[in-house]
Amino acid sequence: MDYNFKEIEKKWQLFWSENSDLKTDYDDFENKKYCLTMFSYPSGDKLHIGHWYNYGPSDTLARYLKMKGFNVFQPQGFDAFGLPAENYAIKHGVHPHKSTHSNISTMKKQLESIGALYNWDKEVITSDKEYYRWTQWLFLKLYENNLAYRKEAMVNWDPVDQTVLANEQVLADGTSDRSGALVVQKPLVQWFFKITDYAEELLGYEGLSWPKKTIAMQKNWIGKSKGARVTFNVCDSDFKIDIFTTRPDTLFGATYLVVAPEHNLILDLNLINNKEIKAYCDQAANKSELQRSDLDKSKTGVFSGIYAAHPLTGKQIPIWIADYVMMNYGTGAIMAVPGHDQRDYEFAEKYDINIIKVVDDGNDVSIEDQAFTDYGTCINSDFLNNLKTKDAIDKMTVYLENEKIGESSITYRLKDWLISRQRYWGTPIPIVYDPDGNPHPIPDEYLPWTLPDDVEYKPKGTSPLGSSKELLERTEKIFGKGWKPEIDTMDTFVCSSWYYLRYPDSANSSEPFSYESTKWLPVDYYIGGAEHATMHLLYARFITKALNTLKIIDFNEPFTSLYHQGTITKDGAKMSKSKGNTVSPDIFLDQYGSDTFRCYLMFMGPYDEGGDWNDKGIKGISKFLSRAYRLCQQTVDYKETSDDLFVVHSTIQAVTNNLDEMKFNTALSRLMEFVNYFYAKGITASTKMIFIQLLSPLAPHISEELWSYENNTSVFISSWPICDSKYLEKDTIKIMVQVNGKLRASIEVDKSINKDKLVQIAKENQNVSKFILNKEIIREIYVPNKIINIVIKE
Repeated sequence: MDYNFKEIEKKWQLFWSENSDLKTDYDDFENKKYCLTMFSYPSGDKLHIGHWYNYGPSDTLARYLKMKGFNVFQPQGFDAFGLPAENYAIKHGVHPHKSTHSNISTMKKQLESIGALYNWDKEVITSDKEYYRWTQWLFLKLYENNLAYRKEAMVNWDPVDQTVLANEQVLADGTSDRSGALVVQKPLVQWFFKITDYAEELLGYEGLSWPKKTIAMQKNWIGKSKGARVTFNVCDSDFKIDIFTTRPDTLFGATYLVVAPEHNLILDLNLINNKEIKAYCDQAANKSELQRSDLDKSKTGVFSGIYAAHPLTGKQIPIWIADYVMMNYGTGAIMAVPGHDQRDYEFAEKYDINIIKVVDDGNDVSIEDQAFTDYGTCINSDFLNNLKTKDAIDKMTVYLENEKIGESSITYRLKDWLISRQRYWGTPIPIVYDPDGNPHPIPDEYLPWTLPDDVEYKPKGTSPLGSSKELLERTEKIFGKGWKPEIDTMDTFVCSSWYYLRYPDSANSSEPFSYESTKWLPVDYYIGGAEHATMHLLYARFITKALNTLKIIDFNEPFTSLYHQGTITKDGAKMSKSKGNTVSPDIFLDQYGSDTFRCYLMFMGPYDEGGDWNDKGIKGISKFLSRAYRLCQQTVDYKETSDDLFVVHSTIQAVTNNLDEMKFNTALSRLMEFVNYFYAKGITASTKMIFIQLLSPLAPHISEELWSYENNTSVFISSWPICDSKYLEKDTIKIMVQVNGKLRASIEVDKSINKDKLVQIAKENQNVSKFILNKEIIREIYVPNKIINIVIKE
């Protein structure tokens, strides 16, 4: 008999939503497991298979932990603000609020069809006033403590979406991660969060179970460098140029300086009046940072016409302007050592600048073709000569400090988080400006500082909130004539940087979260894409550390264990609503049901790898669940053999280990082997209960149905089966039989068998006997419990 999945799934989803035994005890923190999956953007009208790949397996983990006796909290919500949702609304000609909530309604039904044990009573929607009122509170807390500030800066401008992008949102080819447009540089006054204050703290990962690759990505993004800061005096001027170098031992090899096109030297010394220099700087302004830092691009530059005095030799060295130097890294200027830096070498070769070798490895390496960038021994370096690189670095640093021309220094590649966006659908920045243009925080009594409705929100290159008459009138009514509101909105990543804190106390109207509710934190298991390594995951860590510093929370990391699901692709490309290559799960749910679909996704391969979508194997999973259902329809009363008990307990052990490691595909493989073993002979009542328990986190609906035939309570409040190791010790052993060293058979014999009896059984095996028939046996070689080799005369 096959099972009616449509009837069963509807029945048990209703049961789970109503059964109080399955509810989370929000007051039990001692035994808690906070399981969280990155929430969805409602930027499309439906979830696709990639979302299911995120949510289905993570629910398997949560159910498994519940059966292990933990008090599991698995909330769900929607990352509802932001560019994707706004663009969807524009495309369909509706207000973002309407389209967003319509999409949320559809997605919520889809999420419910997964059959997950979500705590929907704790749902958060980031575009709701009840939520973003506290996002504004967070902004103001940072502002009060000098962690939010406003300044003019060169920013990444997306000419299609007509908004600013954070560095993390610009791809390696210089295009926007959303629109695909080539990003340009543009000067704008923007709001920033001072994440750089936490650069060093963000390099600490003690006590975290995170993928090594993700940690490496964050460390590389933060980009800590140790070295020295050196001061060069500009000739015939009072102007000084500070540079940072990780190799102060090569200072004698500096033959020119390079400043970024944005360096204040260019304006302060009126160099911008030079037509050639102005043209070069204008050209650089239209390039993204990634384009400028591309190591493969041809180096370009323009001579400034001025010189600096070398701080050690006093010699004049030229100052160049080149776009491969960034104003926002280090000091915006470098000392160029072409003998020992490849970029400097290529630049010097192109513009015929002197190259001096000051480090030698003892192998007479030539610098005629490329720079020598390794460590070695100092040469042509006066008091550093014959010193090894590390010793020379230390000695030069001390010299610079003693002579007051430099000092030891540490820099970071990490830049402050630019949070201003020139779009409508986002959290309004809670700042107003007095008639003199000075910023003032909006008092708590006026929060939430709501989004106005009288806005033309289609992108025009300026902030849409600036067109709102209601917002301006509201500001002047409260603060006075001539006062103006901030018209930028916040980056949607601000909303998601703290949402995990809100879930346990989502209905709290007097504070973002109570102290009591933070006992649920940090999140024990966090699941989501690796593509968020240098954005959401880094921002969430920063916000957590900042709130800890402000003594608002007593922990400093948001996510203890982090797992990345793999990416489900379609025809080799990542599924994306913006690319239009998504596959809806609904058709498969209708044809096969939720259990089959989620099991198939988990069976496709290792969870952290993903793969290219095809539905060819889903019928196999459907057949497996049907066989499992039929196997459990009736029990057989017999005394289980040692082999039977070995299969049962080795399966318990394997599935337990697999689920601990989120190896869902191998857990399903073991359960398939289990069904194959017992299908012909039948299954006892006790073994059937164990099998249903092992299957239940992976296929919850069918398991709950089968469990209900013998029990009055949910399988998910039963205790996870425990492997009894005594059944893993088999009374038999497997022996490989060779003839003249070639494997001919494998035989299973009693552990206590002696050699003579073993040799007899081996010789009688039909796969062995045909090779030794009428042959002279010279000897039998026995390696105990492993191999017997029968040596015959050829």
